[in-house]
Amino acid sequence: MPKVFSVIVPYATYLRVYEPLVAFPEPERGHWARYARRPGRPSYQDELRRALTGLASTPTAPVPARESDDAFVLENDGVVCVCPWRTRLRGWQALGELAEDFPLPVLDVLLPPAVRHRATQDYERWLADNPDARPWIRTSTWQVPINWFVLFSDDEREYVKGSADEATVLRYRTPMVQARRRVARGLRALREAVDESPLIDGLVDVGRWLEEFHPRSLVELDYGGLVHALPAGTLQDDHSAADVAEGIAALRRGDGEGAGAAYGRLVERWRAVRDLRSAN
Repeated sequence: MPKVFSVIVPYATYLRVYEPLVAFPEPERGHWARYARRPGRPSYQDELRRALTGLASTPTAPVPARESDDAFVLENDGVVCVCPWRTRLRGWQALGELAEDFPLPVLDVLLPPAVRHRATQDYERWLADNPDARPWIRTSTWQVPINWFVLFSDDEREYVKGSADEATVLRYRTPMVQARRRVARGLRALREAVDESPLIDGLVDVGRWLEEFHPRSLVELDYGGLVHALPAGTLQDDHSAADVAEGIAALRRGDGEGAGAAYGRLVERWRAVRDLRSAN
């Protein structure tokens, strides 16, 4: 087995869906049932370290050679729910988005064209046999997309300041039915207020993704490794879901000034976070 890095891999945030076991066909359901009983399951940091191991190898392996059989597991009202990693699928999809993040000369240095081309061909062949495939996890770096916050309310927020033995946690969890309801309400308010907006487009995309999952699923927004890059005070004072909810409520009332104030707080908070990306 390749050596796994021991350092913390920061800066990524996650939107995850945990589905009940009943949502999976056999034999996959049996696999996850056994997996859920397994002690010492790996964390999101373990997944990132494994991915970095592939990127640091020679030759470079931007996508794992085989799909992961790991998952995140939680129990909700006595029902075991799992969120499969699907690292290989997400790696393929992330490769397709790299051109939006890096100029082509930089991208060619990071991942040579031949490597990207081979990975693209592998993905196309795999997708032909798996046309309905979708990931259970969405990832963002150096930010939480504003449309993700629409899915949650402030009373679903969980903040636990870290200690010498435990990492800091900032996350939200909500039932799928609540997440879908909030998406619908948010879209209605936004469309009545503006004709076009990137927030509308992003919310439509997230809403379509959520429709792919079992109605008794749970949806989780996890600040993930970003908590390692932000001061504890910044995290403790971060109530972005409350700001988003306040802005949408203001739009429904026709209060443009109130909506603008809530949006301004969000923009200012997350601009400061993104500025860390280019800081020394």
